[in-house]
Parts: sequence; C-alpha cells; structure tokens
Amino acid sequence: MSKNEIAKEVISWSKVIVFVLVFSVAITTFLLQPFKVSGQSMEPTLDGMDLKEGDMKGDRLWVFKSAYTLGQQPDYKDIIVVDNRLDEERTLKDKVLESPVVSMILGSESQDNYWVKRVIGKPGDTLESKDGKLYRNGEVIQEDYIKEDMIGSFDKVVVSEGHVFVMGDNRNNSHDSRAVGAIPIDHLVGQVFLRFYPFDHIKTF
Repeated sequence: MSKNEIAKEVISWSKVIVFVLVFSVAITTFLLQPFKVSGQSMEPTLDGMDLKEGDMKGDRLWVFKSAYTLGQQPDYKDIIVVDNRLDEERTLKDKVLESPVVSMILGSESQDNYWVKRVIGKPGDTLESKDGKLYRNGEVIQEDYIKEDMIGSFDKVVVSEGHVFVMGDNRNNSHDSRAVGAIPIDHLVGQVFLRFYPFDHIKTF
C-alpha cells in the first residue's frame, strides 16, 4: 500500500471516528444518557453505591433527557435525575459537559451534581406530612414504593409554578425538597425509564 493510500485510509477512518464522537455527544446531550445511582435515598427502588465506603456498586440507569423539553410535564411517581446546583442557571454548556463522552474526554466523570428522586408534587399542589403520612391536596398519598414510614413531619407547602416537589423513596435518609424546596423544572435532567444494570434486575419505570 502506497503512502497516498495509507493517508487516504487514515483520513477516512478519522472522519468516521469524528462522526461517531459527534453523534454520541449529541445523543447523550439531548436524548439519552446513562447514570449511576449514588447513595441510599432511593432504596428500596434503586440501590446506590456507598459513598462513604467507596463501594463501586450502584444501579445503572438510562435517562430520557428530552422528556421535559418537548412539552411533556413531570407526572406523579416519575423517577427523575435532578441537577442539584439550584442556585445556578442551567445552560446548554451544562448539558454538553454532563455527556459521558465529553466527561470521559475531559477526565471529569463525577456525577456529584445530580440526584435521583421521585416526583411527589406538581405546580399548584399543597403538600404536608403528619403522623408519618404524606398528604397531597388534603388526601393521603398511597405509596407502595417507599422503604418505611416517614419519621417526622413538615408543614403545608404549595408547589410554585414551574417547579416540582421531589422526595427519595428512602424517606428517612434522603436530602430532597423537604430541605431545599421545590425543584425548578428546568433543573430536571430527564426521566429515568430503564435500569439496565445489574442484569438480573433490569426493569422499566
């Protein structure tokens, strides 16, 4: 093979690699992205790696990132990924940088800025907790997904327009809207629709 042929072959493969990278970044920025669950806040629904012990185990999820950018509103019981930098405006740059392809290239694969939670309240809802029960608009919410009854209570809160109230399924070990308030919808990274690992626990949501 001549030098010209080798050069053409290298250029051809380079174009393919660049195309694949650009396509992968676009997909994981705007459509689908894998996430790893950290911590215990979504037990028993999802298992997260133990941050204190450095346990690398943790459920792996596929998240539909366009779920709330195409006119669809979050619904009750949706499991979502939240960008927890609530005091910062979420921009296109954030969406690009959280792409696992970009993170791998930049060497910044940490997902510390994200929570996995469940939607409990939508705009206009009144929520309160008393005697271990959670009430929405005056009615007890039936929750068969929580780990245990919630200890403690909180006074009535009204969810503002453009926000959702989120909580972890492990109510007694979750940092969520009870502490930080309702989450702006534009800080929802996307909706969890599949747990793809562990392979013996594959499940759609």
